[in-house]
Amino acid sequence: MTKRHAAIVGAGIAGLTCALALARKAFSVSIYEQAAELAEVGAGLQLSPNATRLLDRLGLLEKLAAKWHEPASIDLVSGLTGRQVAQVPAGAKARQRWGAPYAVIHRADLQSVLHQAVLDHPSIELHTGVRIEGAGVEAVRRDLEARSGRIPDLVVGADGVWSRTRASAGGPAKAPFTGQIAWRMTLPREAIGSLFDPDRLSAFIAPQTHLVAYPLKTRGTVNLVAITHGAAMEANWSGKDAARHELSHAFRRWSPRLTELFDRAEMNGRWPIHGLSGQYWGAGRLVLIGDAAHAMPPYAAQGAAMAIEDAYALASHVAGDDIDAGVAAFIAARRPRIDKVARRAAFNRFAYHARGPIRLGRDIVLALRKPDDLAGDFDWLYGDHSIE
Repeated sequence: MTKRHAAIVGAGIAGLTCALALARKAFSVSIYEQAAELAEVGAGLQLSPNATRLLDRLGLLEKLAAKWHEPASIDLVSGLTGRQVAQVPAGAKARQRWGAPYAVIHRADLQSVLHQAVLDHPSIELHTGVRIEGAGVEAVRRDLEARSGRIPDLVVGADGVWSRTRASAGGPAKAPFTGQIAWRMTLPREAIGSLFDPDRLSAFIAPQTHLVAYPLKTRGTVNLVAITHGAAMEANWSGKDAARHELSHAFRRWSPRLTELFDRAEMNGRWPIHGLSGQYWGAGRLVLIGDAAHAMPPYAAQGAAMAIEDAYALASHVAGDDIDAGVAAFIAARRPRIDKVARRAAFNRFAYHARGPIRLGRDIVLALRKPDDLAGDFDWLYGDHSIE
């Protein structure tokens, strides 16, 4: 029996994960990546239990655990005073409560594990330096047929927030700019001193800005992500030599002990945050996943997790005899989940950046809640809701 064939456009986290998941369901898979090589882009990311559970099912847990760090807790801290506002247990308690780790990792380390697993799999081919052309679904399918000699049974657009396949499927060519900038920096662990525990995940919150800090195990550094208002920039990494006074000005009301870290940090770049207000799942057998379908701002730290969930869920739904029915079932299952996560991200942005009486009320409410009760707020997101 001839294997069904899937073509995936994009070799980021979504595309690589999807290839492994589809191969697990007896598909042969070709991945097409326009970059000449899979270069290291970005810095750290968070992998919550809903994502690590699926990576475990793909047989990657042991290799990833050697590269990631599992923080003992997620601490919410006032950026104005440095006082802890709330704490969510993680570490061993995350494994106990949600049955999977809560981890932080360098993006390149995650990609390298996925990349090697793809290279090792006999049913997957990875083609780099290839740009898929065509306006419309049929044009994309014809281009893929010309390259592989066969019409793919399924085409997956996993080419990120700047997706070209999204436009081919009738979605918007550009994702709107949100008005927010992410500044990414790293610091040696020893540079943190006693300011906060570098082994934990610390989210510093204040009006209109916030800062997230966590360790990168394989680098011996602490990853800093600062979110500020800003103007639109190019759709790529930029600003390694950006004027630090822009960042300092945005955080001018913060505790000087925290903002002094910016002067000592290595600037890895600043990234304009773009998002989609809706979902664009594709047309026919061209299906979008991850940021190509539903890019959302990072306020729930679920960008990578939703891409991994999409990839795994798509493979599970199209594993049956009827791919068209499987695609429809996949979209129906994912739409409410993505909507709920997007609403949570919007709420977090409001809560993190609150000012005046709302900020004071937020701090009082959070201070009154026990850590385990706060962890319970994430059961719907991190728990095992069987994406099969």
